[in-house]
Amino acid sequence: MTQPKSRLPWVDNLRTLAILLVVCMHSCVTYSHVGDWYVMSAQEPALPVKIIFLLWQGHLQAFFMGLLFFLAGYFAHASLARRGPAGFLRERLVRLGLPTLLFMLVIHPFVLLGLNPWHADFPPLGAFYARFLATGRFLSATGPMWFAFALLIFCALLAAWRALRPAPVAATASAAAPGAGQLWRFGGALVLATFLVRTVQPVGTSVMNFQLCYFPQYLAAFLAGLAAARHGWLLPLAASRTARVAGWLGLIGGPVALLALLAWYLPAHGQNTVALFGGWHWASLGLATWEQLAGLGLALGLMALISGKFDQEGTFSHWLSARSFAVYVFHTPVLVALTMAFRPLEPGNPFLLAALLTATGLLGSYLVADLARRIPGLRAIL
Repeated sequence: MTQPKSRLPWVDNLRTLAILLVVCMHSCVTYSHVGDWYVMSAQEPALPVKIIFLLWQGHLQAFFMGLLFFLAGYFAHASLARRGPAGFLRERLVRLGLPTLLFMLVIHPFVLLGLNPWHADFPPLGAFYARFLATGRFLSATGPMWFAFALLIFCALLAAWRALRPAPVAATASAAAPGAGQLWRFGGALVLATFLVRTVQPVGTSVMNFQLCYFPQYLAAFLAGLAAARHGWLLPLAASRTARVAGWLGLIGGPVALLALLAWYLPAHGQNTVALFGGWHWASLGLATWEQLAGLGLALGLMALISGKFDQEGTFSHWLSARSFAVYVFHTPVLVALTMAFRPLEPGNPFLLAALLTATGLLGSYLVADLARRIPGLRAIL
């Protein structure tokens, strides 16, 4: 069986880029009002501005979190084989569970009570924490760490499965990378699953901060990562012409298809997104089709680009990669604090403000991440 290498420079670079895009996404939500975040700009932009933001944010949402789940599944395979189900689960509880608890019990309350961008009247710290814990509200206070929480659940299920059904001792022969036909079928299955889930969990709803409307892609991506590691087809897929063509289709066809869908939908419905975001409606099926196919194409194209052009680890890229997960953990309070500092600049050009928040948010998040990793105990989980 072809085992995944412990470190692939281009995969580390790809993961770093995905986390940078997460920070960019939340910066854009702040000024676009497209999506949900801790704090928004005081002035909601006009519809044409929101559509421009939507083109960028929609394409990010279509692939970047699924890509992170895919990479997590890829490396989970080797970790599980090396440690066994019990050891794998213990390691995941430390590396995913403890950072999630850090966010729920420290960072989220700090944003609410310490930064408090809404100037809300919260009770004293002791009373707040007593109610926060007693009511179970802390379980939904994961913020962007919902990803780590969901990944922990996926890993726990994987460990339980392997404990019940151990992997065969015999080596598994390397399989050929999925071809165009297989990828189209995979994309079609994602479209159907996403559409069906959104009949009961439309875009904008959540359960314990899990937006289940996107979870068909996340679960499928995690399982695909496991399959890529088990059968050794990640590198052939990334180097394939199919991945390059899919990338160009997503990059060029994705915006065209989304604009066509909006041009068809908006004249009749305006800003009423109910039918677009879920239910038994052609618009919901259209959005799911665009999102999953464009997202799959963009993910494949980005894998092809990074594996072909950025498959080296320099000092700076290693520094970024080593701190990327800590950036993911700590970027929320950094962005909220900077948004408050930039209030005097509002109302201003929302695109420039989003770019400013992205740049300064990344700089501030990496500084905080670097400091946090110097604290004894935190480095082991970040």
